[in-house]
Amino acid sequence: MTAGRVEPDEMADLGRPVVRVGAPTERRNPHSVDLDLMSTRDVLTVINEADRRVPAAVAGVLDEIAETVDLAVAALRGGHRVHYFGAGTSGRLGVLDAAELAPTFNSPRHWFCSHLAGGPEAMWRAVEDAEDDDRAGAAEAADCVRPGDLVVGLAASGRTPYVLGALATSRAQGASTVLLCANPEAEAASAVDVFIGVDTGPEVVTGSTRMKAGTAQKLVLNTFSTAVMVRLGRVYSNLMIDMVATNAKLRGRMISILIEATGCAEEICRRALQEADGDLKTALVSLVSGAGVPAARAALARSADQVRGALALLAS
Repeated sequence: MTAGRVEPDEMADLGRPVVRVGAPTERRNPHSVDLDLMSTRDVLTVINEADRRVPAAVAGVLDEIAETVDLAVAALRGGHRVHYFGAGTSGRLGVLDAAELAPTFNSPRHWFCSHLAGGPEAMWRAVEDAEDDDRAGAAEAADCVRPGDLVVGLAASGRTPYVLGALATSRAQGASTVLLCANPEAEAASAVDVFIGVDTGPEVVTGSTRMKAGTAQKLVLNTFSTAVMVRLGRVYSNLMIDMVATNAKLRGRMISILIEATGCAEEICRRALQEADGDLKTALVSLVSGAGVPAARAALARSADQVRGALALLAS
């Protein structure tokens, strides 16, 4: 069977169509054919050795990820949004990535929107036939995607109907589209603006895309969204500077960040943060530039809240 080909078949005993997929994740892994006969330690070794392939596979698509980052930054700077559409494991990983950004980078919640085939209930259990409903994906995209948005489709096989329906409608709506999958030969590659086909190969447990394919998608999404936050100025050096201190640990981290970034004594950093009403960026700009808090706050406002830009203004 050719990779990416889909052959419908009928199962008379169930009375419903079965789709046979030739994606790499559906092929048998020759290194794990005796998996159920192995010792526990050998099972773990086989899984671990397979997992070691994932970072190299992700490294092979960094150019495509970079292109996606630039599209996302342009969309968000233009007042638009980033959408994840996915099903099953892929969709759940999209929900997880979007959910982590606000508490990590204090990003507006509307920046990243996740859409899961079958709705919220599908986070906890399989929703029958939800991923096969291309019309549901298309309808959801028609309802929420706007021109200028970026839409990222998440599908291990590269052929999930719900995802492809959402991508097709999003493109027609004037959004940029990306398909992230574990099938480098996916036929849908030509139907999107950026195609990210991570070559993770057959799974240790055939078809279990929560394994290597899921790990690759998690790595790509982490890499993508973190780079977007960096490009949008929510990181200074390698320090998180756009955070809200909601507990004692995070309040302590703010002081540690100021110490690391400025080299100032702890008491000076505490005083600067207090004078800035708890705003880490303002305190940072004030300490690095030597300017007062009002001048630091004004420079941040003039530079779209970018620390590097504010420092450049104060230095000129």
